[in-house]
Amino acid sequence: MVSRIYKGVKKMYSLNHSLKEKVTNLNDLIKEKYRGILGMNTREFREFIQEHIGEIRAMDKLEKRHLALYEAKGGIVGVDGSTNRKGGSYPHYVEAYQALAKSTIYADEPLMLADIHSPLYPEKEENPLEQEEKNSERNTEDTKNIKLATIEVEAALESIDKFKPYAILMDGGLIRYNIYAYDSWIKLREKCEKQGIILIGVIKDIKTSIIGDVMRKLDSSIEDTFYDREILFGKLNYGEIIIIRDEVNKKDPEGYSSAFLRSSLAPSVIGMDIIDSQKGHIEEMARLVFTLTPENSRGVPLWLDIVDKEVKISDDIMEALMERYMDRDIYERFFVSERDKRN
Repeated sequence: MVSRIYKGVKKMYSLNHSLKEKVTNLNDLIKEKYRGILGMNTREFREFIQEHIGEIRAMDKLEKRHLALYEAKGGIVGVDGSTNRKGGSYPHYVEAYQALAKSTIYADEPLMLADIHSPLYPEKEENPLEQEEKNSERNTEDTKNIKLATIEVEAALESIDKFKPYAILMDGGLIRYNIYAYDSWIKLREKCEKQGIILIGVIKDIKTSIIGDVMRKLDSSIEDTFYDREILFGKLNYGEIIIIRDEVNKKDPEGYSSAFLRSSLAPSVIGMDIIDSQKGHIEEMARLVFTLTPENSRGVPLWLDIVDKEVKISDDIMEALMERYMDRDIYERFFVSERDKRN
């Protein structure tokens, strides 16, 4: 008995040692890949940005009278969505979706939309079991992205009629609405343009490679892809913004202008999109985002953080929904996975 336990412990130790080696190797590979990029001193880097990417500007926080003016013009609406899934593998699962639009003026009157999706009750006439091969993981992810983007845009649309805001802050890049909710997105864009409502997207986790792609064009020895998130880490001062030139912005052909900004004392930067017809407001909106972001936070405007927390569908909420509003037999037969049963 003791020898079996000892062998099990020894086996675990070997596995951990192997993982340690692999993590160390990964660290060394990344360090080598970024040696030239990360070795560029701050002055050289900032000169490169100014010449090839966009102007670096310092922002000031908005004064209380400016914020009061925004309130007088209708306030700010934050929009975010959330999704969660209960069940096992395809088709035995249910996905729940929520989107919340919350106004800074009418904070006690949140606008919440909800939807669910399950392949067991498809929206199109099809046999889910026969469609399993067609519904690959990628297609399943596409369905999730489409439904989440659509419900967020619909919440934003309804918030215009209900709150009549000065500006709408969407949580995430605007281009995903163009991809996954095109028809609804065009309605939202046109409605904002017609009514003079500024529409922006705040991107917590930027995934673009604008700076690295320009570097690669200028230096043929650079073959790897370098992402803006890691290149800009610690390079901007607190309160600085880079307004990206349209000629290097990959989102420009889709109708967006963009910026990077360091909105907190954290060394990371966030991104911001604005529809191209409202480009003249990009620095104003960046100052608003900067003002609404606590300096010791991760860089996200406090209002969007509040919306994010209120719209979240937690595992506990998802399980409570299923157990309370679904027959026990149906719930266990279709939506309790083998892993859940073990737990």
